[in-house]
Amino acid sequence: MSAADSFNSRVTPWLLSLVRIVAAFLFMQHGGQKLLAFPAAPNNPVELMSLMGLAGALELFGGALLLVGLFSRPIAFVLSGMMAVAYFMAHAPQGFWPMLNGGELAALYSFVFLYLAFAGPGPLSLDRLFGSR
Repeated sequence: MSAADSFNSRVTPWLLSLVRIVAAFLFMQHGGQKLLAFPAAPNNPVELMSLMGLAGALELFGGALLLVGLFSRPIAFVLSGMMAVAYFMAHAPQGFWPMLNGGELAALYSFVFLYLAFAGPGPLSLDRLFGSR
């Protein structure tokens, strides 16, 4: 094994954790906006008992669980599906190209979360901490 391969095999799991943490932190902001009007108020108020309210709850609380790496695989799978549904319900009807239909983030989040559902949370997670006992 070369030095580069050795370095990559040591760093890659930690980068996986970093990708999970950053993606979850950014994702939580969408839920915070919908439910808490933070960091900015939404354009239209969101009813808690609506599809957007459910999306906000999944974004905020699912994102928080993903951030700390607790129940990472099932949460990431659910969030991936939610973002795929959001893309096809809200963005795809507006046109094919994600750049033009405003669906870039939904598509990217869907695939990042799908990857995390299969790759796992990485070493820096509560799943890893509790799973190692």
